[in-house]
Amino acid sequence: MLLSFAMSTPPQRHSRRLASAAAAAARCPLTDLPLELLARVISRFDSPVDIARVAAVSLLFHASLALEGIRLWARERGFELPAQPEGEDCAVRWLCYSALLCESNPPARAAAGYWHSLFIDGEGRLSSCGKAESWTPGLLGLGEGVTQLNTPTRLPSPLGGERAVSVSAGDFHSLALAADGAVWSWGYGGYGRLGHGDEQDQLEPKKIEAITGQRVVAVSVGDGHSLALTADGAVWSWGMGERSRLGHGDDQAQWQPKKIETFAGQRVVAVSAGACHSLARTADGAVWSWGDGLRGKLGHGDQQRQLLPKKIEALAGQRVVAVSAGDAHSLVITADGGVWSWGYGGVGQLGHGDEQNQLLPKKIEAFAGQRVVAVSAGAYHSLTLTADGALWSWGDGEYGMLGHGDQQNQLLPKKVEALAGQRVVAVSVGAYHSFALTADGAVFTWGQGRHGCLGHGEDLSNQVLPKKIEVRAPGSGAVV
Repeated sequence: MLLSFAMSTPPQRHSRRLASAAAAAARCPLTDLPLELLARVISRFDSPVDIARVAAVSLLFHASLALEGIRLWARERGFELPAQPEGEDCAVRWLCYSALLCESNPPARAAAGYWHSLFIDGEGRLSSCGKAESWTPGLLGLGEGVTQLNTPTRLPSPLGGERAVSVSAGDFHSLALAADGAVWSWGYGGYGRLGHGDEQDQLEPKKIEAITGQRVVAVSVGDGHSLALTADGAVWSWGMGERSRLGHGDDQAQWQPKKIETFAGQRVVAVSAGACHSLARTADGAVWSWGDGLRGKLGHGDQQRQLLPKKIEALAGQRVVAVSAGDAHSLVITADGGVWSWGYGGVGQLGHGDEQNQLLPKKIEAFAGQRVVAVSAGAYHSLTLTADGALWSWGDGEYGMLGHGDQQNQLLPKKVEALAGQRVVAVSVGAYHSFALTADGAVFTWGQGRHGCLGHGEDLSNQVLPKKIEVRAPGSGAVV
């Protein structure tokens, strides 16, 4: 309509009519426009900061204008706002917090475990590959009798009809987060690590009913325990309690998810489970750790275990934006794009150019001038992703798991040149293998290959360079 008007109207008359229309619009109060229209306009904003500005201005002419737009914005993006907010200011705070949760927990569409790997395809369906030993029954999630898969194979059991949005793979079990905020688990059930109230193994994904009613936004699997973060900023843990890794003040196993009370009054935005310790990041950019303190992996300057979450004071003054707990070391990213590491350094996985343990967080100087946007800590090696899409690795080079074409240890971060020309958007580190996801949806894997966890078919040799998974699940398009 606008195009036909412009073509049929002389330029002078067109300009006058536009000016007249603009003047009329200027004389029309915003509150004369339909509230549904105004709410829709606000919901189109990409930034919660912009919505917050509109909320402040809207108080001058209509108290409910921004509130309705915020509700629509949140509903369309799956965020949760209070059922009856105290007012517009409350809704804005919840909006910004929900946006922070999403930013802090990008969905893991692939996860590297110990001897297995998990994938989510473009339609939210799960696939797995690797090996399930006699002591890790059900690890692949494909039912009885399936002990090894050399290519990603789709799990037959859907998550209650919901799409999978994120996965986490551990040594003995796995978790999947569904689009409705429910958590599903499968694998070895010892010590209650599956969260079903018993120690039964699960050969296929099973919904954790004990946490139903809580909208989970992130999950993380350790060696013997599991963590879940809910939309209200609470942290839940379950499984093996040995070495205080659950954060409940004791060493007792928990067969069902239990809220960590230490975080009452705190808003946690990210969690990461290591082998015997855990990390959490709060909305103010602080990092908390608990569990086994051996070799300094908790970052408190000693090797004492922590029965309850404790803030890492050595990072005071640094705003942390991402955390990753490995088997015996920890990594974080700060707001300036720097990387800090601490804990066990025996094979160079801390990236400081030596093999020394670090009892306190120490900045990795090799990234000076780089902006790191993602980190992943494994058993003995580490990966980071920089803002330009480049991948860096360091630590134990056995099996080629660093991706540099050899099996040499790297005491300092080194760019993975084999992926030059690829824009990497996500990384995942397992015990002895690694993943990189690229902007075009491809998955590259490398490292130990003899158990099929690399997903390259019958070629079970180790991969010393990243290799693209060529297999596609029927009808699913790309693997992830």
